[in-house]
Amino acid sequence: MKRSITHPQPMTGLAVWPYKAAEIHGSYGDCIQLEFNYFLPCRLVKGCQEDGTIIYDWSYFDSALSDVASRGHQLVARFRYEYPNSDDVDGKVGSTAVPAYIKQLPGYQETWSDENQTYYADWRCAELERFTLQFYSDFMQRYARDPRLAFLEVGFGHWSEYHIYPTKVEYGKNFPSLAFQKTFLLHLSQMADALPWLVSKNAADNSPIVDDNELLALTFGLFEDSFMGDYFLKGGYAKAWRNLGGQTRWHTGVYGGEIYPPEKESFLRPGGLNGHTIDEMLFNYHITFMNANAAPDSQYGTPERLKQLSMFMGYHFVVKDAFMENGKTKLLVGNEGIAPIYRDAYFAIGDVRSETSLKALLPGAEIWVEIATVPAMDASEIKIVCDYILPSQEIEFEADIDDATALETPCFDAAVASKHEPCYNLAGQVLSAPVKGVNIVGGQKILLK
Repeated sequence: MKRSITHPQPMTGLAVWPYKAAEIHGSYGDCIQLEFNYFLPCRLVKGCQEDGTIIYDWSYFDSALSDVASRGHQLVARFRYEYPNSDDVDGKVGSTAVPAYIKQLPGYQETWSDENQTYYADWRCAELERFTLQFYSDFMQRYARDPRLAFLEVGFGHWSEYHIYPTKVEYGKNFPSLAFQKTFLLHLSQMADALPWLVSKNAADNSPIVDDNELLALTFGLFEDSFMGDYFLKGGYAKAWRNLGGQTRWHTGVYGGEIYPPEKESFLRPGGLNGHTIDEMLFNYHITFMNANAAPDSQYGTPERLKQLSMFMGYHFVVKDAFMENGKTKLLVGNEGIAPIYRDAYFAIGDVRSETSLKALLPGAEIWVEIATVPAMDASEIKIVCDYILPSQEIEFEADIDDATALETPCFDAAVASKHEPCYNLAGQVLSAPVKGVNIVGGQKILLK
């Protein structure tokens, strides 16, 4: 069996914004698998019925998903209420993305920051808390298993990055109370289903996570919005990562982020920044994806380099051994990437899948997977299937297995063997008699010359 990995794998690699992806698709289309964008809850919500049922118009998000998927990519989405000095909600600087029906409630009053030129959602409002929980419930029910969506980033504050710096945090007023934040995180962990979700490393400072073992036990991932920045490279955020369980959280929670904007073009320098290369830091942090929208504009951002970098991130499956036994194809599978895959994927022959998921197979680890024999199916059709990728996407694997090298017995008595043991070819088909080449007899590969 001979296979190779030829392109960045689904749900991994560099990400760009949709407008950039559309611009560069002709020359960079096969360098990326992901696109990133912010979304506004107020664009999806049209009102609320008296019984509390939220009235949605999902076309805004559906259109975004379809646009990204049209380029063969998946979306990394993040919803937010606040974006300092932005007018993208209604043309007015600093407007929050809180749904209009909540803003119209008696007593709802947002606070304003001159420093950040933004309003802050009024977290004294019980309906804002209820809506936030219900919104993510409804969102997950609709999209958690949609193959157009790869990951979801969540949080509060500026850009949902768990801070409102330099404005002072006032829990329960301009920032959610710690009690509600715990309720939210536990709720999301129950509703997320198959969709991996991440929070900012800033949650180490403005959330209850670090002091709560129940929250630390959740399988959320982490994103770093200052990746390759000077403070980041000097270890300035190391404590935050450590306090959030960063040393091992990547085993079950996906790690991603964004290149620090001031370094958005220079991070690709061959010599790195402050003595650290991008490859080194991706490896050290077990990164699966990284938003690097300006990378194609860099003098170092050639299609070849960006493809190489994308292929470096995430998982990298290798089949190290394969044989037939008792009517099953058995594969020894390793992960030679820098992170696991965070959604279920399975080896299969045709429509028959292994029962063993590749999810959370750590780098350097190996597992045996078994696939039931498929009649009339060629062994070359072994593949990896995943319900969470687009029809146009493919999870590849490496394999360099010479069947003859795995044989323990150079020859055998074909007449005797055929009378005592069933005989199969490499495709798992039962043979009436052994044939020249490789036969499977008694669970062993036997070469008949």
